[in-house]
This record gives sequence, C-alpha cells and structure tokens, in this order.
Amino acid sequence: MADNTYDVIIIGSGPGGYVTAIRSAQLGLKTAVVEREHLGGICLNWGCIPTKALLRSAEILDHANHAKSYGLTLEGKMTADVKDVVARSRGVSARLNSGVAFLMKKNKIDVIWGEAKLSKPGEVIVGKSTKPVVQPQNPVPKGVLGEGTYKAKHIIVATGARPRALPGIEPDGKLIWTYFEAMKPDFMPKSLVVMGSGAIGIEFASFYRSMGVDVTVVELMDNIMPVEDAEISGIARKALEKRGLKIITGAKVSKVEKAANSITAHVETKDGKVQQITADRLISAVGVQGNIENLGLEALGIKTDRGCIVIDGYGKTNVPGIYAIGDVAGPPMLAHKAEHEGVICVEKIAGLPHVHPMDKGKIPGCTYCNPQVASVGLTEAKAKAEGREIRVGRYSFGANGKAIALGEDNGLVKTIFDAKTGELLGAHMVGAEVTELIQGFVIAMNLETTEEELMHTVFPHPTLSEMMKESVLDAYGRVLNA
Repeated sequence: MADNTYDVIIIGSGPGGYVTAIRSAQLGLKTAVVEREHLGGICLNWGCIPTKALLRSAEILDHANHAKSYGLTLEGKMTADVKDVVARSRGVSARLNSGVAFLMKKNKIDVIWGEAKLSKPGEVIVGKSTKPVVQPQNPVPKGVLGEGTYKAKHIIVATGARPRALPGIEPDGKLIWTYFEAMKPDFMPKSLVVMGSGAIGIEFASFYRSMGVDVTVVELMDNIMPVEDAEISGIARKALEKRGLKIITGAKVSKVEKAANSITAHVETKDGKVQQITADRLISAVGVQGNIENLGLEALGIKTDRGCIVIDGYGKTNVPGIYAIGDVAGPPMLAHKAEHEGVICVEKIAGLPHVHPMDKGKIPGCTYCNPQVASVGLTEAKAKAEGREIRVGRYSFGANGKAIALGEDNGLVKTIFDAKTGELLGAHMVGAEVTELIQGFVIAMNLETTEEELMHTVFPHPTLSEMMKESVLDAYGRVLNA
C-alpha cells in the first residue's frame, strides 16, 4: 500500500509550486505536488513563456519588414501564418512542460493528479480533476498519482490566479477573449480592442499590431502601464503609437454590444463622453484574481483579503501548518516573485538559519512589448511622495553606439538616487532588451550599492549596458557621452 504521508505537500505546480517542491526535496523533505491540469501552471503553459514565443515571432516579422533600413533587400512583404506562429508557441510550452516533469522525477517528487481540498490542518483530499489533465511527454515519478487522502505537516497553497472579469463584459471565448484565447487564435482578426494596458494587455496589443491588426487600447488610468514611472510610460506610449496603435487613456469600456462576428465597445471618458468602437474581437486584460475558491479555506478559517490569502513574510497563514505563495498570496503577481517566495517559505519550514522575508520593493517588473519596459524600485513620483530628496539620472538610447548599430536608438534609462546617502532607490528603462538589463540594477539594490560604486564599475563597450552607468553619471552631473 502506498505511503500517503509527506513532509510537504504543495497544491499547484506553477513556477512557485514546482520551484518550491524542488527546493523542498533538496532540503531532504519528502515532497509531493498536487496538480489538476498541467505541470508548469499558467506561466509556462498560457502566460510568461508562450507569450514570449509569440512576441519573438512578431519581433522577427518587424525586423524583416524593415530590412531596407539595415541595407538588406527582401522580395515582397514578409507575412505571418497565424497557425504556424501559434504552433511554435505551443511547442515551446510543451517542451518546458516536459522539462518540469523531468525535474520532478529527478528530485523524487511525487505528482498527484487531481483537485485538492484542505480538509483539516495536515490533510489534503484530492478528487478527480474538473479540468482536462495534460500529461507531459516526460513521465512523472511512479507512486502516488491519483485521488485519495494525503497527509503532510506542512501544506503550501500555490494555486495561482486567473483573469479578472468585469460585470457585463465577461469573456465568452468567442468575441471577448482572455489571454487564453488571445494566445491561440484560430484566425487573425482585422481589428481588436484591448481593455487594460498592464503588462498582459500591452504585450498582446504589441503582438497583434505587429501581425497587422488595427489595435485600440483602452486604459482607465491617465497613463498606460500605470505602475511604471510616468516618464517611461510616456516614451513607451509615443513609440507604440508610432507603430500604429491607438491608445485611449482616462477612459473605460462601459458596455460591449455583440454582433454575429464582431463587438462594439462603448468607451466612456472621464468627462462623460462616449465613443463607439467596432472591432472583430475584444481582449479583456483588466488584471487577475487569486484562485482561492473550492480549497476549503473558509471552513478552516484561513484569512483572505481582496481575493488573496493573507500571509506573513514567510508564507504562513493564520492557521498553523498551512502556507501560501505566489499569485494566490497577493501582489505583485509575478512568476519570479512566486519562485522566491516559495524558496523562503520552505527554507523557513526546514529551519535554515538566516532566512529573511522578501523585500517586495526590489522585485523587478518587465513588459515585453516593442519597445520593452523594465523597472525596479521607486518611481520618481513615489520617491517624492515619500519626502525623499532625490537625484535623477537619464540616458538616451540615441547616444549609445550599440543601440544605434542595432537600429534601436529609441529609449531611455532612468535612475533615481537618494541625494543624501547615494542609495539607488529605483531604475526605470524603456527600449530594446531592457528586460535583460534590469537585473544589473536589481543586484545593485540588493547589495546596497551606492552611486560611487556604480560609477567605478567598468561596463563593457560597445554594449547597451553602458547606458546604465551613464544614467548614474548623469544623476551626479558627470555624464561622459551625452
């Protein structure tokens, strides 16, 4: 008879769940993961990874259609085959899904297929999944793999999040899409309304525009990507509009009328004016909400707030032995936050010394539109709102040799320092490959690096990274190449 008792059971195998399971196994804890649908969760199968595959196809298409600017000649206009583009994206996800299965097997982690419910502290009941289970090509470990009752001293909820729906504008899978439908369209619409300009909305708007779609973005706030620094947001907006996107800010979609194969969005601005926009499809990208339903949280008295589980800095809920990590535990709802949060949680469970809560102010955010946007720390407005005396540095892509050589000379690197201490408070970037550059500033902030140390760091030439140093120099009146 199989042993159904573990040290740690993790509910959900997204980035937070499977990384936590691996770290748990590394620490010598007998570990199992309960998964209802597919290893890797939303990020790997329907979010972070496949969208980047789509955006890569869009990037190649953009470059091909501007080949003349690089001194190259292509006969005719490059076109996209939507079926092949989607097939490549799905193939990337399938490969990584199989990779997660390999990691589970390698680390001797049991995968229990089904839907989990917390019956009491230390016990999980797994029932039949209501979702179609996608078994990976790479086999998971043999052992406990199905419905039943399982016990563990420590249970970690990592069930992630799902698209938020607005009343009256609920996605229907045909005319009103979420990222699920937008990820694998069976045809390329001629026109599209994107409701919401956060990372998900802007990335899809950017992708579909590259595919030749007439795209209108509607954003409630005054700036697109409203969590970003306003200056960076403004530059991104101009660049997106130059590519042909239509952007309406300070407005909301108040109503959607459906026809047989199109929608009409009623877009209402703050002054009460309403315009009607007819398009083939509408993408609802107004945020996500935690998957807290049907887990048995209410019966156990586990505290929730605004659709997320309340935790302390180590993932603990108010009920001993039950923890939560990732999107279901609240913002920022990012895969890398979930992974690190899970590692902290399980290292604390294992009793490792010197485990510290995560500093959410040092978590980078990235948006993979064209141009890319990346940031960490305080915006200029937030730094001022905190009463900080600051120094701000800026450096343009147009002054960087590598950016000019790449034909990517539109962008900005912006750094914000505490004027008294030299502490790096925030870094904000827009332009080519900034999602790869931002980690340099993240490391600097975590090491409590000062402006002086950054100034004396040697950056390689010619690289885009040189702009990071020049921005620091600019904050202190010492910029060299501008």
